This record gives sequence, C-alpha cells and structure tokens, in this order.
Amino acid sequence: MSRVYFSTWRSEQINNIGKSEDVWEESAYKLPQQYGEHGSAKAFIGWDGVALYDTDVDVVRLATEYAAQYQKYSEACGRCAPGRWGGRILYDLLDKIARGDGERDDITHLQDVSKNMQLTSKCEIGKTVPNPLLDLLEHFESDFLKCIDTKQPSKHYHQEIGYIAKITAPCMDACPAHVDIPAYIEGVRDLRFDDALIATRETMPLAHTCGRVCPHPCEDECRRVNLDEAVSIMALKRLGADYETDRGFSFFHPANPKEPNGKRVAIIGAGPAGLTTAYYLALEGVACDVYEELPVLGGEVAVGVPEYRMPIDKYNQDIDLVKDVGVNFITNTKVTADMMREIESEYDAVMVATGTRISKKVRCENERAEIEGYWSAIEMLDQINLYVKYGIGQDTDLSGKTVVCVGGGFTSMDVVRCAIRANASKVVMLYRRDEKTIIRNTTYEEYHEAVEEGVEFIFHSAVAKMEDEDNVLKSLLVDRFELVPDPDGGRAQLVKIEGDSFVLECDYLIPAVSQSADLDLLPEEWEIEMTSWATIKTNGKDYMTSRKGIFASGDCEYGPMTIVNAVGQAKRAASVMSRYVHTGEITLSDDEVMEDQLRRMRVYDKSEKISGYLPGMPRQSSEVLPTDIRKSNNQEVNFGLTQEQAISESERCMRCYYIAMVAS
Repeated sequence: MSRVYFSTWRSEQINNIGKSEDVWEESAYKLPQQYGEHGSAKAFIGWDGVALYDTDVDVVRLATEYAAQYQKYSEACGRCAPGRWGGRILYDLLDKIARGDGERDDITHLQDVSKNMQLTSKCEIGKTVPNPLLDLLEHFESDFLKCIDTKQPSKHYHQEIGYIAKITAPCMDACPAHVDIPAYIEGVRDLRFDDALIATRETMPLAHTCGRVCPHPCEDECRRVNLDEAVSIMALKRLGADYETDRGFSFFHPANPKEPNGKRVAIIGAGPAGLTTAYYLALEGVACDVYEELPVLGGEVAVGVPEYRMPIDKYNQDIDLVKDVGVNFITNTKVTADMMREIESEYDAVMVATGTRISKKVRCENERAEIEGYWSAIEMLDQINLYVKYGIGQDTDLSGKTVVCVGGGFTSMDVVRCAIRANASKVVMLYRRDEKTIIRNTTYEEYHEAVEEGVEFIFHSAVAKMEDEDNVLKSLLVDRFELVPDPDGGRAQLVKIEGDSFVLECDYLIPAVSQSADLDLLPEEWEIEMTSWATIKTNGKDYMTSRKGIFASGDCEYGPMTIVNAVGQAKRAASVMSRYVHTGEITLSDDEVMEDQLRRMRVYDKSEKISGYLPGMPRQSSEVLPTDIRKSNNQEVNFGLTQEQAISESERCMRCYYIAMVAS
C-alpha cells in the first residue's frame, strides 16, 4: 500500500484532490515514495500511469520532463515513424505549453499523437510513453489550460527539480545483473553479435558462463509468457560470446579501461563474484589483486560445474576477459586472518568473495565423515572436475557402484550427472519435496536431461540413518513423507508416513543439501556482523560489511546462490567501491536507486493481456547431444541455437522497454 494524492497506476483511479489527508485513499501498489537517501519522492510516472504524493507537484512540467526522457533515454530502434517522430512531437508540444507559448489546439494534437503512438508503435516504449501523459491531460486539463490561456509558464518551470529516470523492461528487472536483454537480442536479430556481446558485458562480464548455466529468472518474467511462451533469453546470450571466441576476435569490452588512478583493491576469491568485482573496478582505473586458494581460477564454476555444462575453454575466455583489463591473480593462496590484517592496511578496500565450499550434513542418524563412502558434494565435484578439466589428480571410476545423492538444487544435479559419467551402475537422488519444486530450483532442461541419462529420483523422501559395517557404508534407512494441507490455509507441511520407510543399499552417500562459508580469514577482533545463516551480513544494497572498507558479495554474503545473483551483487559492489576508494563514503548511483525501487514494485504484470502481437510463434530449442552418447563422456550437451534458429527466436522478442521517472 502507498499513500498517494492521485494515482492511475495500473488502471487504479485514486483521486484525493480536495480531500483532507486523514481520509486519503491509498494505492494498492508498492509505489516508490522514498528516493534512496535523498528523501521523499513527490511523484512517480511510468509506462502504466502516474502517482502523485505531493499536492504541490507541477504536473505540466512533470509531463514535459517525462517526454524529454524519451529523447534522452529512448531505446527507440528507428524502425517505425510513430516511435521515431512521435516522442519528439510530444516533447515539443508539452514544452511549448509548459513555457507559456501553447495553444488550445496543442492539447488536441497531443492527444492524437499519443493515441497514434499507442496503436502503431512497433515496440513497447513507443506504445507506453503516452499512457501517463494522457492520464495527466485528462485529469489535470485545467493546469495545462492555465498555462495556455495566461501565456505563463507552469509553476515550477524555472525551478531546479530533481527528475531521475531509468529504462527498464520486465526481463531486465528480473535479471539480478540487470542485463540489457532487449539490446543483446536486437544485436542477434541484426546479426551484430559484437553489439549483442557488448550490451551483455555492460553489466555481465561472464557471457559464456551465463549463456550456459544461468537459471534464467528473466524468462519467468518475460511478457511473451502472457501471449504464448517466454523468449529463449539465455540461449540467445551465449551467441555473442561464442562469436567472439569462435572467430578469434579480440575482446569486445563495453568501454576502454580508464587510466590507473592510484587506488588499489584486494579481492579474496576468483569465482564469479570476485571476477566481476575485479572487471568493473579495473574498467574504472582501480588496480585489483585477486587472491585464490585453488590452483585454478574461476571458483566453483571451474571445479564444481561439470565440463558437459560449462566447457572450461569457454569459461577461461571469460576469465581472460578480466585479465585483459589488467587484473592481477595470485593462485594457491589461502588467505588467513593474519594476511587479512596486512591486506586491509595495504589496500584502499577489500572484497571478500570466497563462496561457500563446505558441504552441509544431511542430519541423519550415524552420519559420520569417517565412514568410507560418505563423500561431500564439493569434494566429489572437485576431484572429478579438476581431473576432467585440468588433468589434476586422478580419474574417478564408479563402475559397479550405487551412488545416492541428497539434494534438490544445481549442485545435486551436477553430482548425479557426474556419477553417471563416472560409470556408476545406479544413481539415485533423494529429495524431500516434489518434481515441480526441483524443476523450479534448477531448470526444466537440467532435470529432464538427468532423467534421460538414467538418474532415479525419489521424491518426498529423506535419509533417516546411515548403516555401516566397520566404517564402510552399506545402506541407508529412508523415510517417506507426504504433504498435509494446513487446515488454516497456510503452507502444506511435510509429515512422515509411519511404516513406509525402506532400506536403500548403496556404496556412496553424497550430501548436496547446501554449503556453508569458511570465514576463518576474518580476524575475530574485527567483529564483523554475521547473518543467522553464518554468512557475512551487509545491507544488501551496497555490500559493505559492518567494518568500513570491507565488502562482501556472492555466496559468502547470501549463502549458496546462482551465478547470475553473484554477478549482480558484485557488479553493484564494484560500482560502490569505485566511488568509496576516492571519497571514503558509501553512495548509490541514481540508476542503482531506481533499480531497487523498480524491483520492489515489480515491473512484470502477470495478469496483463497482450495485444498487437502475433501469438503462436514457436519457441526455438537448441539441439542436444543424444543421451546414449553423452552418458559416457563430458562433451558439452547443449549445442546452442543455429543462426537460423537464433534469428527466428530473436524476432519473438517484443522489445518491452519502459521508462520510469521519479520527481524528488
């Protein structure tokens, strides 16, 4: 609920004009009333209406400034006259009225141009910019006519008012890294894969990686879902990266690195969060040293994500991109508390991005690490992937063995599919919840590819006890559960089914229920505040810890998360740190404040009815390696879209850019 003076947001009609504030009707939506640290907003205007919080808002100038944003921020493609010229006409007419030079006919002209843009623009930004303008013209016509009839400028026309705008889209809003998705899809459509890649790298340096192993939350909030199926956003992302690699081009950076400014930052951990932090700081001219415990770079994506999902030569291309901007890496170096004290004194800021590499227990009876056959997911994946990807250590052969994994996320999927490729005779995953939930936790493709490869899933189950003989694992006692509805309408509860437990013989039990962070590197006297999950606590906006100058991002800050979440955190943190090393102050940019505001109010409207587009255009799917071939090797499973498929899929994008603006 939001307290408003007037609102037409998402078709609500709230008009408190002339009413006492104590009887004001409130908006049903979480509208942005605070503008970060800058204080209260006075108005919000966007693609789906307008909301006024203050009775003193100059609605004529508000409309004019919003139309101006279309000129400044518009992603208009220039492919249609309404989008190319309509917005310019809107601004010219509104500014003419606002400065006191308007005529009454200008109102009619504004309405006609607005309606024409709504009906005939080819992309959403052209269709939606007129929406709030028409609302203001309808409900505040007297304010516009006053400027026209008196030939006087609007009341705040010559005053300094803060207007902060941002371009967004439902997919961009849902992406933790806020990648400009419509821009890179347009690059693919135009066969300008370099443009597509540059658009991605504006906020996401790991294009190869997130074009392959991202859970693509953007697709859940793609407006195309309201029409037929989501655009294959992730599949389109990798095309630019593969183009760069396969054609042997030098790196397409979104900007040239600035000259070194004398500031230095230490980054602990060379996984996705550490790489991202280093990349964007280096582009700002900040020298970065990255300390990594492992002998290889890339963190858990390198040693945890299997080769068949994330080929190491592709990931190394992302890592080489970071090296190309001058980042220095120090491997085989486990940072201790003593080292952290020295690092803090030598650098202008420190980023802790150590991830979570300690497997948690399944919490069953007789669970003991010394039992032969009890093998943590992290250790198992390290052993397999270090050998497969780098030739380090020894090959893993599970011939004749039964492997049971307990989990339900990406790590457990990697475990069971690696076990298949290591020749295990039987592979079982136990999961406390259902098939629908495991697909939501991972992806539809990941789950079904595992089923095709022979993984057996036993849902609504959990290990009750490990049975061993002389510390050698022999079997598991497994309980079954059922979902019992809450009579009060709350969340259904899992309840053990008495008498339905069973014994499962196995050679290995691999817990993959979650991971925890090893934070012994943090000196005790620093008293860095922790979360209830034993991760480093930040406010989730600027990623500085309770100790000034020490930042944290990725899994060690939030707990096990997706790669794109870690990248999104680290990109924001790098932006904050780039200012902090110069000023000693923590600030967010206007763009970042707006990101938070828009995510809170949600850009995607799942109940929206889509019109003006042709439904039924089939979603393209890339070819995958046949099951009987991929089960016995580590070749990449997903081939990616062909050029023909990519063009067809990119044409399904409705280019749903929106403009949002706050008056402060």
